[in-house]
Amino acid sequence: MKEGKTLKKTEKTGLCLALPALLGLMIFYIIPIGISGYNSLTFGGEFVGLENYRLTFDNYMFRLAVKNTFLFLGVSIPLNLLFSLGAALLLERNFVGNRFFRMAFLYPYVVPVAATVMTVKIFISDTGVLNTFLEQKDLPTQDWTRSSWAFLILVLLYLWKNMGYSMILLLSGLAMIPPEYEQMGRLDGCGKWNFFFYIKLPLLRQMLFFTALIALLNAFKCFRESFLIAGVHPHESIYMIQHFINNNINNLNYVKISTTAFTLFVLMFFLIALVYTKKPDKAG
Repeated sequence: MKEGKTLKKTEKTGLCLALPALLGLMIFYIIPIGISGYNSLTFGGEFVGLENYRLTFDNYMFRLAVKNTFLFLGVSIPLNLLFSLGAALLLERNFVGNRFFRMAFLYPYVVPVAATVMTVKIFISDTGVLNTFLEQKDLPTQDWTRSSWAFLILVLLYLWKNMGYSMILLLSGLAMIPPEYEQMGRLDGCGKWNFFFYIKLPLLRQMLFFTALIALLNAFKCFRESFLIAGVHPHESIYMIQHFINNNINNLNYVKISTTAFTLFVLMFFLIALVYTKKPDKAG
């Protein structure tokens, strides 16, 4: 009887502690999402069904933004996982300077976005290091962020800023693999590559899944860098969904804002749900 009372008291205490977070989630996330969903189905207070979505999807700039966003996700996330895994495997072993290289990789992640963009501009702006070097060599210069190089610059900036965090996550996953597995593999004649592909990589699947999810969320945040580097109207190759939303906020087009924002929410929801459905079973 006493145990039941204690359990109920613990549940009430837990609910009271979680209540502020639940209220914040309701006020700042769930209610705004519901309002956006409602606004996307109305015009001038009248219900219009999916007409707003049809008009939005017929918009060339919206289609361009969606294409660029998914292209950026498709390129940046696999590269992030590949490079961060390679760096984690190199830094897994103890050697002189190991701690320094870990800090060097992680440092861009903790640097404010504005400082990161300022560093990039020092190198690729009109009067930056790159153009100054090209002028000295009598080679043609250009505004790199307004050219076809803009997409590559944004991908490299994303990798530079986020690869270190992904590497730390994968290092923690590698640290959880017992060293005895490698010793047993060597006794059985297992080479380094076979050990990596058939033993280490399967054991690392859970952390790879989590790292991919974090990389996906961080990729959607890369709009900040694109906005600070190229402004409100960037080169077409880096015109993202967030640019489309931001420009319609300036135009006070609340119907398009709600329709696009709710579409983005649904896309992210299904992307994350897809990742979870593809989540591998626990190794072993």
